[in-house]
Order: sequence, then structure tokens, then C-alpha cells
Amino acid sequence: MTGRDDNDPLFLQVKEAESSVFEPFLGPSGFSNHGQRVVTGQRLMQATSDIFLGWLHVDAGDDGRPRDFYVRQLKDWKGSAEIDQMVPEAMSAYGRMCGWTLGRAHARSGDRVAIASYLGRSNVFDRAVLEFSKAYAKQNEADYGELVAAVKSGRIVAETGL
Repeated sequence: MTGRDDNDPLFLQVKEAESSVFEPFLGPSGFSNHGQRVVTGQRLMQATSDIFLGWLHVDAGDDGRPRDFYVRQLKDWKGSAEIDQMVPEAMSAYGRMCGWTLGRAHARSGDRVAIASYLGRSNVFDRAVLEFSKAYAKQNEADYGELVAAVKSGRIVAETGL
């Protein structure tokens, strides 16, 4: 298929959607089609979804077994930040953008009125998140200290990957 002209090809990507990794712990998905489960999740998280995003079921794949799939437009517009080239200020800005993006995606998947009602007007939740964050940072520092000690003692070997 093509878009505006022959220089504007349209490629559709079809990917198999298998059962969720959570199913052994939480039970079967509420969706009868795993492709629909994936697509529903993507539509919840994305501000604007691909207009070609959809799902399908095949009664018998090449191996004779039923298969679920999801379909989307294939766009190779993905970029990647070169974090190993970043100065600290750029890394900080990049971290803030990633946090904002993740927060926005998660906010789309919830019921904001129900969440606001649950949290109420006090700062109890804010304080709890702050205290958890401080404890988590402290634990990370302690874990890093243990890693450094293990490397210095020779218990483990550290490689830079370069």
C-alpha cells in the first residue's frame, strides 16, 4: 500500500500476542484475544494511537495452533538518546522528560476522579511517597557500597563494557 504517492509506502507490522507474563500469578486475562489486550493497553497509555492499531485471531497458524496478533503501522522513526555522550545537565533534563512521559502514560490509565477522591486533599500521600523515595535512595547507596566492596575484595569482577 502507498500513501500520498509511490514514494510513501505503508507497511503494517503484525506481531504475535501471547498470554501475559502475569497470568501464572493473576489468572487468565479478561480479554479473549491477547492482541486485544495489548492494543487496549497501548490505547490507554498513548496520547494518540496509531490509526491502524488493531488485533486479529487466526484459528490455525503454521503449526495448526490458534494464534492472536496485533497490527500496527511500521514506522522506523524511533530515535534514541545517546546517554553515554551526555553531560550531567543533559542527563538530568533527559531524566525529567522520561519521568514526565512515564507519569503521563500512567495517568492516562487511571480514573483521575477516583484517584483524587482516594488521595483526598491532605499531603499524606505526598509525604509517604517522599519518605519511600528517601528510603529507596538510601538503600541504593548501600547496595552500591556493597557492590564496590565486592569488587575491591575480588569476590566479583567488574567490567566497564568499553
